[in-house]
Amino acid sequence: DVQLVESGGGSVQPGGSLRLSCAASGDTIGRYCMGWFRQIPDREREGVAGIESDGSTSYADSVKGRSTISKDSAKDTLYLQMDNLKSEDTAMYYCAADLYRKATLETLPSFVTWGQGTQVTVS
Repeated sequence: DVQLVESGGGSVQPGGSLRLSCAASGDTIGRYCMGWFRQIPDREREGVAGIESDGSTSYADSVKGRSTISKDSAKDTLYLQMDNLKSEDTAMYYCAADLYRKATLETLPSFVTWGQGTQVTVS
């Protein structure tokens, strides 16, 4: 089974940028549909961006045009470039993977495999 470790979060001012990384081990990410979801305490998880095994992508309306999801199969790493960050982007961000389900905004929060998260704070 694949294991995921997120990094790259931090505190930034509105308008700033961050690149989140998700390093996978135990398996190659090329087999997986993957993506990012985020969670604020006492709120439901929200799918942010997904990428299928064929490279097709999807984004939440709240981040569309400001974020880019990508993967480097040679490094077994998933990325989320986030630009023009807003205070409402503040959340814990999780990387998730699934062998069998497509990485839609609706399915991402329920993927079985996800990491420990990386905190993004915009203020």
